This record gives sequence, C-alpha cells and structure tokens, in this order.
Amino acid sequence: MIEVRLNKQIEKAEKVANGQRPIKRDRFVKLAGKKPGVDWALVERARQLLGLKGYVSNISPEVLDGPAVVAAYHSLWQVEKSFRMAKSDIRARPMFHHQRDSIEAHLTVVICALAVARHLQEATGISIKKLVQTLRPLRTVIIDVNGHELTAAPAIDADTQKILDQISSHTGH
Repeated sequence: MIEVRLNKQIEKAEKVANGQRPIKRDRFVKLAGKKPGVDWALVERARQLLGLKGYVSNISPEVLDGPAVVAAYHSLWQVEKSFRMAKSDIRARPMFHHQRDSIEAHLTVVICALAVARHLQEATGISIKKLVQTLRPLRTVIIDVNGHELTAAPAIDADTQKILDQISSHTGH
C-alpha cells in the first residue's frame, strides 16, 4: 500500500519531467533552471524510510516520554473533531483580526462555546448538532405595551422538555 503510493508519486514526477503533465505540487519534482526533473536522491531517501513513521515534539522526554507523545498524537483526532464541530455546529468562523488581543478574545469565545457544547453533549447524550437544532428555536419574548409586560414563552414539546430536564439535572439548576 505504502509502496504503491510512492510509485504513483514517482510516476507523476516522471511525467512532469517528460513534459507530459503540468507542474503542480508533486513530491519528487525538482526544478533545475527552467526544466523540471525527478529528484532521484529524494526518491531513494523516501524508499529507505518507507514504512517508518516519526514524531517530532518540542517537549522534553522528562516531561513527556516517547510513548506518551505517540499516545497524544493518536488522540489528536478528538481535537480536530472538536474544531470541525465548532465550525459547523456552533457556527464559529475564523475572525480575520490582526491584533493579538482580538485573536485571543475570539479563540477564548470559541473554546468556551466548545466547552459548553461538550458539557451539554455529555449531559444529554445527544449530538451538538441535534441539540442546536432542537434548542435554537426556543425563544421567550417580553413585550411592553403601555407599561404592561406580556411574556410569550415558546411551546416546548415532550422531547425538547426531556432534553432541558437532562441539562437541568446535570447542572443542578
């Protein structure tokens, strides 16, 4: 499997070198002047390393040894899943701020929303997407008409009430 992928990358590089394919971001292509070619030294190095996987960390071995680094890397998918969820389910989008305070404030809000979302997911056993779809329409409106306050509460069906009860019992409120 790994060797098949390597061979396909070499084929692409050879096609670029022979002018049969436009230059893209192919792995083994090198540019010697204006003419592309195959970087055979890089191909040989890749063959020698075929099947090996390495992890690089700036954490000292006294703080986190090798097996712990590998374990941390293997759990990285949970962080990635959280950020995918954050972008889609809680509608967190990157803010194009250029000042450190703005960037840190945005990240703080996103991480807090993610923590609340994870807490709600744990409390109910329901996905964040489903929770947001179910709870977003719930709105209570207070209308002031000539000093008289009228409150319009949302109609809450049994399934939604069950979710609200689970959240309430889990938080103690």
